[in-house]
Amino acid sequence: MHHVEMQETTAEFVKCWQAAGQHLEVQARGGLNDWLKADLRPPFLEHLSFRLGNQLYFIRIEDADGRVPSPGSLNGLFSIATGCKGHACIMSMKKTLGGWAPVHSGWGLFDARTGKVLNPAQLVSEELIEMTDWELRDFAVQVVRQHLKKEGFQLMSWNGNPDVNPSIWFIGKDGPEWVMVSASRYPSDPVKPTILQQVRSQLEKVAKKGSYAAVAFASTDDPFDPEAKSNGNFVRLYRGHGVHVRFT
Repeated sequence: MHHVEMQETTAEFVKCWQAAGQHLEVQARGGLNDWLKADLRPPFLEHLSFRLGNQLYFIRIEDADGRVPSPGSLNGLFSIATGCKGHACIMSMKKTLGGWAPVHSGWGLFDARTGKVLNPAQLVSEELIEMTDWELRDFAVQVVRQHLKKEGFQLMSWNGNPDVNPSIWFIGKDGPEWVMVSASRYPSDPVKPTILQQVRSQLEKVAKKGSYAAVAFASTDDPFDPEAKSNGNFVRLYRGHGVHVRFT
């Protein structure tokens, strides 16, 4: 079990965050349809994240003058960027008479590790990048979240970190409930986590009910060879490519 900090945001940081997101949309000319995180619900590893082509960007927003605190930490940013094989970015913002604006020109992003300016559009390539376990878990959590919202439940929090359980908290009919989510790749079958009972025991004092959700993915280009497990005749899950989803 991991301790996850559930920090809150200030009203001024919300304004800063909104301006940052709007700036990125303008830079992408309205082409950012694949936001990974575009809300201020804790926990905070990044403040904004998106996919552009075959590249992922995880962004920490900071006040250049240091007056407005930013939830989360650089360690959190590095953990998700490393886990997803993406770019850890800093977006330095400054409050002006006209509102919040990026300090740097262009996209306003710089690499959190090297300090170099980043232009996401220039880093997109034709390289096939296989989805990491973190990416796939995050995708699976998204599938379950959409299901819960469709069923009319109110979401409390969620995370896509494969090492953090449970993945989702929501308000059930009798109070808080949790969901432990697993993600599998065809031709492998979903395997119920061995720590499911441990998680249940540790959370029984705060939630009467918990659920397990198994989400399986397969490439839309897969031939679905019945002997795929033994002969390796299957298509890997590549970032940005289509997938079939099976969820129970």
